[in-house]
Amino acid sequence: MSWYFLRRILLMIPTLLGIMVVNFVIIQAAPGGPVDRTLAAIKGQSLDPTARFTASGDATAASSNNMMQSRANRGLSPELVERIKKIYGFDEPPFTRFIKMIVNYLQFDFGKSFYSDRTVIGLILDKLPVSLSLGLWSTLLIYGISIPLGIAKAARSGSKFDLVTSTILIIFYAIPGFLLAIMLVILFAGGSYWSFFPLRGLVSSNWAELGLWARMGDYLWHMVLPITALVVGGFASLTFLTKNSFIDEMGKLYVTTARAKGLSEGRILYRHVFRNAMLLVISGFPAALIGILFTGALLVEVIFSLDGLGLLGFEAAVNRDFPVIFASVYIFSLMGLILNLLTDFVTMLVDPRIDYLKRG
Repeated sequence: MSWYFLRRILLMIPTLLGIMVVNFVIIQAAPGGPVDRTLAAIKGQSLDPTARFTASGDATAASSNNMMQSRANRGLSPELVERIKKIYGFDEPPFTRFIKMIVNYLQFDFGKSFYSDRTVIGLILDKLPVSLSLGLWSTLLIYGISIPLGIAKAARSGSKFDLVTSTILIIFYAIPGFLLAIMLVILFAGGSYWSFFPLRGLVSSNWAELGLWARMGDYLWHMVLPITALVVGGFASLTFLTKNSFIDEMGKLYVTTARAKGLSEGRILYRHVFRNAMLLVISGFPAALIGILFTGALLVEVIFSLDGLGLLGFEAAVNRDFPVIFASVYIFSLMGLILNLLTDFVTMLVDPRIDYLKRG
C-alpha cells in the first residue's frame, strides 16, 4: 500500500506540469495581456502609466511619464515597447519564461503581482484565512448534515418524513447561493428588518483587543450568514446522493441475507451498508471542498465583503495579473491532488477490502 501512495505522489509531478502547460498556453494566447493594456493606456491617456510601472517595481518609470504621454498621440517607439515588455517579463521567449516559472514555483516563489506592489505569496496568505474559514466550515456542516439526513431518508424511504424533507431540500437547492445571501443581508444584517448579525468582514474592528473567548465568539458571529448562504444550497444534492447510495446497497443480496439471519436494521445499516454506501459520498469530498474554497464562495465573498481567494482569482483574471493567476492555479491544483490522495486513504479506512495496489 505504501508503494501505491508513493507512486501517486510521484504522479503529481507530471500532472501539475501538464496543468501548468495548458494554462500557460491558454493565457498567453488570450488577448489583452498586461503589455497590451499598458500600451493602450498610454496611447489613450486613460490611465496613469506611472502606476503600472510603479506596481511592477520600476523606480525609474515615474520620471519617464511625461515622455510617454507626449508620444501617446504620435505612436510609441520600439524602445519604449521593449522596455514595457521587459518590465512585465515578456522580453524573453515563452518557453524560457515557462521554465523559469516552473523552477521558481518548485521553491514556492511566485514573484510579484503586476498591479499590486506585493509578492503573490503575501497576497495569497492574506486572503487564505477567509477562504479557509468559508470552505472548511461549509464543508464540515454540509457533510455533517447531509450524511445523517440521507441515512434517515433511506431508512424511511417513501414515508411522510422522506416526502417532507425532499420537498424542503428541493426548495433549498433551487435557491442560488448569492440570492440567499442577499436575502439574509436584508433580513438579518440591517438591510430592512433586523440587525442581528454583522454585515461585513471576518472579524470586528476591535477584535485584537478582545479576550480569547470573545475573539472566538466574534469570529463565529461573523461567519453565521455567509456559511448559511453556502450550506443551505449545498447539502441538498449530497443528501440525495447519500440516500440513493444507501437505498442501492440495502437492495443487495447481502442485506437480505443479514436480515434472514435476524440482525437488527440498525446493525445492518451502520455495520454492513454504511461502509459500502459511503464510498461514493467520500469520493466527491475533494471536488466539494475545492469548489467551496475557491469558486463557490466568490459571490458570497463579494456580498459580505470577505476578501478571499475566490475574489483574488477573479480580479486577477479580469486584470490579466498573470503571476496571481498562475500561482492560484498551481496552489489549487496541488491542493486538489493532495485531497484526492487523502480521499483514497480515507476510502481504504472505510472499506479495508479495497486494495489500490492490486487494482492498479
